[in-house]
Amino acid sequence: MRAEHRGCVATIGNFDGVHLGHQAVFAALRERASEHGLPSLVITFESQPLEYFRPEQAPPRLTRAREKLHLIREAGMDRVLLLRFDQDLAMMPPQDFIRDILVDALGIRHLYVGDDFRFGRERTGDFAMLLEQGRRNGFSVESLNTVSDACGRISSTRIREALAAGDLATARCCLGRDYSVSGRVEHGHKRGRTIGFPTMNVGLARRKSPVRGVFAVRVDGLEDEPVAGVANVGNRPTLQGDDRFLLEVHLFDFDRQCYGEQVTVRFIERIRDEKKFDSFDELREQIFRDAGVAEELLMRESSPCIGNQA
Repeated sequence: MRAEHRGCVATIGNFDGVHLGHQAVFAALRERASEHGLPSLVITFESQPLEYFRPEQAPPRLTRAREKLHLIREAGMDRVLLLRFDQDLAMMPPQDFIRDILVDALGIRHLYVGDDFRFGRERTGDFAMLLEQGRRNGFSVESLNTVSDACGRISSTRIREALAAGDLATARCCLGRDYSVSGRVEHGHKRGRTIGFPTMNVGLARRKSPVRGVFAVRVDGLEDEPVAGVANVGNRPTLQGDDRFLLEVHLFDFDRQCYGEQVTVRFIERIRDEKKFDSFDELREQIFRDAGVAEELLMRESSPCIGNQA
């Protein structure tokens, strides 16, 4: 952290998904930063704390680091501080975190956190400690109200639960946009070409996937307009799958090589669960049925109403 970066209005959190609740925090941050004539700063972590402490129990990420940083910048934040969550940070006493990072390195003037925010060794730092240390060190602390819709609190957990259930509409309402995965197009086994159904393999770059199954999708980044398609997220049980989750997309009315290109796959509607078939012929027949369903769904799709983005 450079000396010229001192002086800011900041918030701290994981911000997985950068949903409408997070966007409301960023909107308040922009307003307060403007009042102070200071830059806005988002402090976040890589990896996420639970992935460090209990990786097997950590939930699937909604956004990998690159996607999250892009969405934070799109929300109008001036700066992002990505802290490496390692042994040193995990064992840092909360008083040291406040002194060394918030005060000495960043010169924070105002801080937004949730009233249940915990930090420092053994999670002993809390909102009350920040208030007290803020009075001593010349920065103010504010808790923001939870953002809710008609169905309840907007949270990353609620979005994960909706995606796991195939409820893309709820996920869309909480995110303010279609749920999507961004990644680079990679070489695959090219088995789909043998049945006239080539697929584009997109790197997931995460240990677990919040979605699984077959979906109608739209893909951004290949043409001026989104390209429609059908996607499978899973581990290909019929084709001797493995433990890795793969995202494979068949694009309609698209015929060119795109290896190495960066794309965003937007999940529009879930078609079915992934399943194991008794033969490759059965799988092939189901794949073509899925494609027909996806084409029909995407043709019927009406423009989503997501005008309440922050």
